[in-house]
Amino acid sequence: MASNIQFIRNATAVLNYADKKILMDPMFAEKGRYPGFPGTANSELRNPLAEMPVKPESLLDVDAVLVSHLHPDHWDEVAVQVLPKDIKVLAQNEDDAKVIKSQGFTNVEALGEDANFEGLNFKKTHCQHGTDTAYSIPEVAEVLGKASGFYFNAENEKSIYFLGDTIWIDEVENNLETWQPDVVVVNAGLASFENDGLGAVIMGKDDILKINKMLPNATIIAVHMEAVNHSVLSRKELKDFVKENGIEDKVIIPEDGQLISL
Repeated sequence: MASNIQFIRNATAVLNYADKKILMDPMFAEKGRYPGFPGTANSELRNPLAEMPVKPESLLDVDAVLVSHLHPDHWDEVAVQVLPKDIKVLAQNEDDAKVIKSQGFTNVEALGEDANFEGLNFKKTHCQHGTDTAYSIPEVAEVLGKASGFYFNAENEKSIYFLGDTIWIDEVENNLETWQPDVVVVNAGLASFENDGLGAVIMGKDDILKINKMLPNATIIAVHMEAVNHSVLSRKELKDFVKENGIEDKVIIPEDGQLISL
């Protein structure tokens, strides 16, 4: 099987890699099902902002579901309803695994930093889902919580680093320098609080340029855009930016449902 990634919407994707098929961060709701995230940019808008490009039921034939964290734009109530309760679910930690089990799932595994799923080895990476300022406020820190990224590097495959819901931190930079991944998937919507002083909770266009300067040969795939209320960076703005910086041949900005061969 040729390796590929189908980017569904937001951070939801199906990864075909090393003879495994993995559904990542399923958010299956129809357009406008949920209120906007309170206290964030454009909170008057209802989520998701876009319809699913495929039927959720078409995404269930997978070996496992990989969940980076439990924010509802990565693991939502419709996914909980639609996914078979005996499907293999890989959770970022014991706390998330406990919640997922409480939702009726019977085959849930909490990942360590070095993970193995049926012979596929990969690494779980640390994310910082907001600025130091945001995390210094206890009630905000509780909402932001913990999130994870994932690094895949199988024999005869391109290495892929899903950065996850994170801002730029030393650990991400060190991982990029150490691993030199062939493909970097960036949650790049610059999701932000209503209060500008709290900053963004995921990466944006400047981070993509920084990654390109570090890894000029890497393919960068920018996702997590135009799907939830507080992601303020549009595909058009990012396309214009990468063109202005002469890196459009290194940056892929997929449409919802787009399949990318690796």
